[in-house]
Amino acid sequence: MLIEQRLTEAQKDRALGVLVGTATGDALGAGYEFTYPTADMPIFMKGGGTFDWAPGEWTDDTSMALCVAEGLMYGHADLDAIAAGFMRWYRSNPPDIGTQTRGVLSARTVGAAQMADAAAKLSGRTGGNGSLMRTAPVALAFLDDLDGCIDAAGAISDLTHCDVRAREACRMWSVGIRHAVLTGSLDGVRLFLDAAPASARDYWSPLLDTAETGSPADFPNNGWVVHALQTAWWAITAADADLSHALELCVRAGNDTDTTAAIAGGLVGARSGISAIPADRVDLLHGYPGSTAAELCALTDKIVTVNSPEVSP
Repeated sequence: MLIEQRLTEAQKDRALGVLVGTATGDALGAGYEFTYPTADMPIFMKGGGTFDWAPGEWTDDTSMALCVAEGLMYGHADLDAIAAGFMRWYRSNPPDIGTQTRGVLSARTVGAAQMADAAAKLSGRTGGNGSLMRTAPVALAFLDDLDGCIDAAGAISDLTHCDVRAREACRMWSVGIRHAVLTGSLDGVRLFLDAAPASARDYWSPLLDTAETGSPADFPNNGWVVHALQTAWWAITAADADLSHALELCVRAGNDTDTTAAIAGGLVGARSGISAIPADRVDLLHGYPGSTAAELCALTDKIVTVNSPEVSP
């Protein structure tokens, strides 16, 4: 591994857990999407599901996260490169693509400004979970820049999701991932809200409380960004940040299982590191654009090295 030497060994391990954790949750949940596994049903990377995934194959969640990651390799968030990556992926005819994301990408825009404009023109519900599911790599590019992390997460969300709650969710989760990589703590999610405008703090703080004390029945519409984040936060806290348990809880919560597990995987992977992810699951990982876990790790190396983070949070 070539990750920037100013990170400690523990921080390097946690950085590598971000993308691999996302992909692990995604591939674990793929075979159970839109179902509600019973308590006695074993949860494993079985593949299948609505889109007949291969065991260990990741879905649009990780594929789009890779498009984001590739736009972070230049020392900043290259929004045009990210938008172009989304369009390349869309033209590959992916088997699964969210309704809102499809509505934007089908406009076949050129550049980030046009894409964000297309997103802003969508009518109806615009708060899907499709930008939160791909936000994890943003933190890797801004380990030395908290404000930059917040700004980039919001701007990347806006490319396809012109929605204040989606934007806030991506900012909060990205800050949480950044803090987890640097410190090994999940405190970053709440710390983000401590410093956020009152409108965001007053909205999200009670929802996190509900996630910590409630159950998936309290936030069942996890195709919506708010309930998706609550499901992921519930699973992580209910599992006491045990990575495998948290991802399995996301799957057992049902419905959009690949996405909630991908969202949780980015944060709990940042907290626990790649070393906490079972090797047999890592070995199975693969997906667009013909990549495996090795490529996820190499991309993480490049993002973190190019952006030259300091060690302090």
